[in-house]
Amino acid sequence: MAPPLLNLDGIRLTFGGTPLLDGAELTASAGDKIALVGRNGSGKSTLLKIAAGLIEPQDGEVFRQPSATVRYLPQIPDMDGFANVRAYVEAGLGPADDPYRATYLMEHLGLSGEERPDDLSGGEARRAALARAMAPEPDILLLDEPTNHLDLQVIEWLEEELSRTSSALVVISHDRRFLERVSRATVWLDRGQTRRLDKGFGHFEEWRDQVLEEEEREQHKLGRQIVREEHWLRYGVTARRKRNMRRLGELQTMRQRFRGHRGAEGTATMVASDATESGKLVIEAKNIEKSFGDLTVVKGFSTRIQRGDRVGLVGPNGAGKTTLLKMLTGELQPDAGTVRLGTNLEIATLDQKREAVDPHETLAHYLTDGRGENLVINGEQRHVVSYMKDFLFKPEQARTPIRELSGGERARLLLARVLARPANLLVLDEPTNDLDMETLELLQELVAGFAGTVILVSHDRDFLDRTVTSVIAPDGAGRWIEYAGGYSDMLAQRGGTRLDDRKARTKPENVNAAAATDRAEVAQPKGSAKKLSFKQKFALESLPKKIEAVTASISRLENNIADPAYYERDPASFQKTIAALDRERATLAALEEEWLELEMLREEMEG
Repeated sequence: MAPPLLNLDGIRLTFGGTPLLDGAELTASAGDKIALVGRNGSGKSTLLKIAAGLIEPQDGEVFRQPSATVRYLPQIPDMDGFANVRAYVEAGLGPADDPYRATYLMEHLGLSGEERPDDLSGGEARRAALARAMAPEPDILLLDEPTNHLDLQVIEWLEEELSRTSSALVVISHDRRFLERVSRATVWLDRGQTRRLDKGFGHFEEWRDQVLEEEEREQHKLGRQIVREEHWLRYGVTARRKRNMRRLGELQTMRQRFRGHRGAEGTATMVASDATESGKLVIEAKNIEKSFGDLTVVKGFSTRIQRGDRVGLVGPNGAGKTTLLKMLTGELQPDAGTVRLGTNLEIATLDQKREAVDPHETLAHYLTDGRGENLVINGEQRHVVSYMKDFLFKPEQARTPIRELSGGERARLLLARVLARPANLLVLDEPTNDLDMETLELLQELVAGFAGTVILVSHDRDFLDRTVTSVIAPDGAGRWIEYAGGYSDMLAQRGGTRLDDRKARTKPENVNAAAATDRAEVAQPKGSAKKLSFKQKFALESLPKKIEAVTASISRLENNIADPAYYERDPASFQKTIAALDRERATLAALEEEWLELEMLREEMEG
């Protein structure tokens, strides 16, 4: 095994009360891709800062290879003193680093380099910080929530970039799909201590549940052992005093272990307040359009959203998702076309403008709007402290100013406020930002089981796949198309192409001439055709076997790269396997698209 570039051992840190870190460990060697996971407030960001040398632990050992370069992505970058983004990014380069690497990263992250720090949005500042951290291709790369404020296309590009890098990677993220594709090992920070699984995040949840079940069994056995020892002390046959004192000491030790055991963290309870049922038709939009100057954001879009629908809006930042959302909900009038809202609508909205919250306001005052100590949830009056507990806040936090909350706690607070309002239409703009995995699971269950209607904007592919019934995505020049199913279903219907690949896919120079002719023949058959041609029929019969073979090949390649030791054993072979996997996936997408077009043609002819 390669010697570690980074090793944290027995790390302890407390800010008063229960220790935040109590013997935590973290080891990273060359080529490691580690997902660092845990609840909000468990100390993940603090452990990453200790690894980066920004915080000193109260106890424990921190080792970094003296020659190793370390780069850290903070949640809130500090850009003071830099004239523009390029100066900020290039300041992270070493003397021997290639300055073109900084330009390459800025271009892919949507930055020109000429932007002034004071003019950047929070998302743009974060992308600049990501470019700065990645530019020198460091030996150790520490990333804290790198996907926050990134759109889907940039996230997918980042996945590929991090999969190719030779840097030892430790990453914190709430994006499941991102962690599944990037990580090859998982470190779980729980109740101040760490456990390591030498498999990627895709295997984490099953392993975590097994660990917690085993821990519960051990605690139950300890409790029964204490009962037996207490019975022996009271009623057992008296033996020599020395032996009794020994057993009494052992009993006291067991009692301390039992009482000192910190159980698994509590689970948030999310229930949306019910409102009266809306009409069957919730929103009907007909040929709506919106432009800002010469920029057409929405052109000729129509949709019909009914009660019970869960609609997801996706697309690059700046594509117009929020504009379309505001038009659909009546907050913004279209330049052309009409939007009709249904009857009895009660709308609860979660937007991204978290900075609009007064940071000096207390949690209790914010949740109740300053109207006493109680809220009405589903017709039942509840004390604000009791309601806060449902979202994992402690009673003493009721008088805490919002400015003292972490990003995850603030996200939970905003959800608590939105869900306290009676609603039959939930409008959620990036609801998953800063939520931990467990809270995200509960939000998924709430959205999927909500009796009313949901419209949400999200860059979280896994969340979209688990919740929505349709996806609205941009198709260029202001056109938007609605697809049935989740994000993965949308990609399948687009032939496996990503949102930013659509234009490139339609360029003549990017399409094989023969294949283009075949597709034209399939898509536009002659009016006199009564059945499939021999060539089309043969393709329809043979394609499933080809798809099955390519799927099996993909599965074999994925199993190969899942081996955590593969990269260390043969880096060159690992990169070839990654490239082969990309080719096979592209082939599968093309085969599935061809089969779908032929199958639709067959049904049309037989219909």
